[in-house]
Amino acid sequence: MDLTSPSLTVAEVAARFAPATGYLAACTMGLPLAETLSAQRDDLDRWATGSRSPVDYGDVVEQARASYARLVGVPASRVAVGSQTSAMMAVVAAAAPDGAEVVCVDGDFSSVVFPFLQQAHRGVTVRSVPVDELAGALGPSTWCVAWSAVQSATGVVADDAGVRAAAAAHGALTVCDVTQAAGVLPVDASLWDVSVGHAYKWLCCPRGAAFMTLSDRALAELRPVQAGWYAGRSVWASCYGPAMDLAGDARAFDVSPAWPVWPGAAAALDTFSRLDPADTWAHASGLGDELCRRLDLPPQGQAVVTWADADGAAAAAMSRAGLTVSARAGRVRVAFHLWNTSEDVEAVAASAGR
Repeated sequence: MDLTSPSLTVAEVAARFAPATGYLAACTMGLPLAETLSAQRDDLDRWATGSRSPVDYGDVVEQARASYARLVGVPASRVAVGSQTSAMMAVVAAAAPDGAEVVCVDGDFSSVVFPFLQQAHRGVTVRSVPVDELAGALGPSTWCVAWSAVQSATGVVADDAGVRAAAAAHGALTVCDVTQAAGVLPVDASLWDVSVGHAYKWLCCPRGAAFMTLSDRALAELRPVQAGWYAGRSVWASCYGPAMDLAGDARAFDVSPAWPVWPGAAAALDTFSRLDPADTWAHASGLGDELCRRLDLPPQGQAVVTWADADGAAAAAMSRAGLTVSARAGRVRVAFHLWNTSEDVEAVAASAGR
């Protein structure tokens, strides 16, 4: 896609998904667009006849990088590609000075937290606090604050502005996971030092396409410790050592892509980059609040509605009703995305006897 590509509406994109009444689990795994399925099938056919090449895949990866960059509001030169968020977080954790303090959210997804905990042997300490106390927990000893823009277990949207202001006051590095945000919530990655995100949830890509954005500070302080041939200034001139000439931008943090994932990912990202994320969020969070009203829950203003379900009874009732939801941390999660409608709200409410 180039900058002249036409914009798309929520209704136009919703029509590109197969009918999936009852699928309410985008927070676990997105559904494929028609364009994604077509691209994946075409890739398989071309692979079968030997008409695919690594160079072809390189072009596809660059298309995906450019689309993701537009979607999160940064130049493509700020975007690194990878396959897992935890591996990208590990790059940040490896850069923590000995004895550094990192502040995380209590109950945040493990990929955001575990890489930092693995640095305990160097004296790196991790403090976890409730998400609504994150900004106030930062202090002069904080080297880094790492959090998810949208909390996986609860769907809560973090106070991004407050966290960034506190981090700026104390000189802390900001690292935000957008896996549960990009594709449904407006995201501006230029506001953080680092963002990481896997695209298989709300961006509806095949699993294995992930991204990292880096600010000037991050590019200066972080080392591309997982650099390989794909991180070279010239990819095809970087296949053998011992000389190392890494890219001069975020591509130095690239990880060699899993080729078959990227044709479908490029198609999905092209589509999502032409949506107004404010419209997507209004649609998804609007359905979320509609469900809250039907269940007599306080409005949550979220695309993911959760409530306590320690024994799994609510999730089981919805499953019996033919609905696909998810459960995490003793709560049931009902997620609304582009393919969902008020009919799904009514089906959830009926399963709950409302």
